[in-house]
Amino acid sequence: MLLAILLCKLGRAVGKLVGKGSSLPGKLALKVCPDILRRVKLPPHIIAVTGSNGKTSTVEMIAAILRADGKQVVYNAEGSNQIEGVATMVLTHASLGGRVRADVLLIESDERYAAHTFRFFHPTLFVITNLYRDQLTRNGHPEWVYDSILPSLHPETVLLLNADDPLSSCFARGRQNVKWFGLDRCSVSSDAPSGVYHDGAFCPVCRAPMEYDYAHYNQIGAFRCTNPECGHQKHSTDYTVTAVDLENRLVTIGHDTEVKLAFGSIYNIYNILSAYAACRECGVGSQTAAGVLSNYLLKNGRMQTFRLGQRHGTLLTSKHENSIAYDTNIRYIAASGKDCVVLLIVDAVSRKYFTSETSWLWDIDFDRLQVPHVKKIILSGRYCCDLAERFSFTALENWEVQPDIAAAAESLKNGGEDVFVLTCFSDRDKILCHVEKEG
Repeated sequence: MLLAILLCKLGRAVGKLVGKGSSLPGKLALKVCPDILRRVKLPPHIIAVTGSNGKTSTVEMIAAILRADGKQVVYNAEGSNQIEGVATMVLTHASLGGRVRADVLLIESDERYAAHTFRFFHPTLFVITNLYRDQLTRNGHPEWVYDSILPSLHPETVLLLNADDPLSSCFARGRQNVKWFGLDRCSVSSDAPSGVYHDGAFCPVCRAPMEYDYAHYNQIGAFRCTNPECGHQKHSTDYTVTAVDLENRLVTIGHDTEVKLAFGSIYNIYNILSAYAACRECGVGSQTAAGVLSNYLLKNGRMQTFRLGQRHGTLLTSKHENSIAYDTNIRYIAASGKDCVVLLIVDAVSRKYFTSETSWLWDIDFDRLQVPHVKKIILSGRYCCDLAERFSFTALENWEVQPDIAAAAESLKNGGEDVFVLTCFSDRDKILCHVEKEG
């Protein structure tokens, strides 16, 4: 154990010097001592967060709230969320005797590999944000991801689940120690699920058709299985958003706790609510949590503002191979009401592996951009022709193709409308190098 800790600390120090090394030190430590995560002395509170979308944002907000409450928090801020990265984080903050010096260990866990990460220890609180179509070539169907997470859930762990998600709600089956978060019907709700596909059409338990009292986006909402013998439906919530005012960027949690939104997106509201609920479960007061969350700007770069010539711009980072991430950002643009131009960049499908698989583009509801204030849409990057083919099947006509990202940026420097850029982490620096960042 001592050798593993020393190797990890040394590797981490070297990695910081060269700007890398968030997972390799942990990998070396696990080679030396495979059960090192069982041997170390962990803090009394261990919070894990997993799911298809929102992990990094939720973890960041939880850490900020807990620290504001005076707690010492260790978390994987760099987002290395498989077992090697978790081992690096834990051992870097451990003494040579193996004690992690913190009040709370906060872990962002890759949904596919949670069972490996929690083989030697288990969280006291496990937040599962949602399960969607995501990275088809790696994850396959969301139900496969569900089966991958299931073995990581220890009987003593308290689950914090999204009551509005039909699939991740299934983790509560056969368990008593479950807390729920969700949204009531509010200003952003619709009568039925939206999107170009409907993964919530059938019950994930018995396969009977499902009905919705209302939906917030895609299959997320107040679902109910039509099979009376099944009973799978939205659970009553312990932590509830009762009102949403996107125009004034304000949400109400419970009856009287208000949170001001820096980013007026329904998707961001779920992240805020899950972070709020997790911290309340750790004993943090409602006003402390709400105070930190109000106008909280994420540090992970998912939303950035910039200047491009005479234009004000906003970068909205959407996860490639994840249609719901795009849908929620498109919905944000459509609801903005500002005259704007949209630059859509798909230049590298993945940061981690090479694939030219672009079927996920057909799951994105691009027709939502057919609103008067979206004056033009520019399709750019290596896969601009794939985008063009997809757009040819929409009702949109105000789009054009500019393969070169630099040329697309140059063409936008003159003009008065705002610019919204939609792209992924793997591609965002390819546009940010051509703009002047703000804030």
